[in-house]
Amino acid sequence: MIIFIEYPPCSTCKKAKQFLKDHNVDFITRHIVEETPKKEELRTWIAASGLPIKRFFNTSGQLYREFQLKDRLETMLEDEKLALLSENGMLIKRPLLIYGTKVLVGFKETEYKTLFKVA
Repeated sequence: MIIFIEYPPCSTCKKAKQFLKDHNVDFITRHIVEETPKKEELRTWIAASGLPIKRFFNTSGQLYREFQLKDRLETMLEDEKLALLSENGMLIKRPLLIYGTKVLVGFKETEYKTLFKVA
């Protein structure tokens, strides 16, 4: 089962979703704000992605600036970061694509093509 976590008005999410549809990829969607990922889901996905937790933050978002996370993130404990992400869906970089043990953050067409083995 492929889970596509999105914020529907987001243009990047729309592009990624269209890519999946164009390549006949079956997936289920989750609204990142209405069904914000839980702390343990995020912990699992971050580990599976091989990426640092910072890559899961929407660094261009309004909440990121409001919370002054640019200055605070480096000194926060991982549990604090996970709590922030799990309590505020708009802090999470989107879209998230969960495909078995593979996790993609954001939308890079080349990553999607590689994952789904399309030209």
